[in-house]
Amino acid sequence: MKFNFEKLNVYKDAIVLASQVYKMTKLFPRNEIFGITNQFRRASVSIASNIAEGSSRGKKEFIHFLNIALGSCYECVPLLEISKRQNYINDESFRGLIDELHKISAKINALKNSLGK
Repeated sequence: MKFNFEKLNVYKDAIVLASQVYKMTKLFPRNEIFGITNQFRRASVSIASNIAEGSSRGKKEFIHFLNIALGSCYECVPLLEISKRQNYINDESFRGLIDELHKISAKINALKNSLGK
């Protein structure tokens, strides 16, 4: 038996994104473990976590949690940019994750709209 949020495509996409971030940041320098690695992982996990937690609340609160998830999407963007500028990731990885963040943020906004903003 699944929780309702597990049926949401945006939740599934957020889980995949967090898994990709974990895999990618394993290759970051050890001196970044308490810096960008930790921050990037926490921001990516926060997307799915807030979708899940918010789904257990009423509409108004769910929208609030979706806004937090959206903020976490946006938080990942500068972390990706910094990672690219530090040569921790290549252009292909950067572009792929940026595209995923765009898709997830669009789905979060669509879900918010379906709930009535």
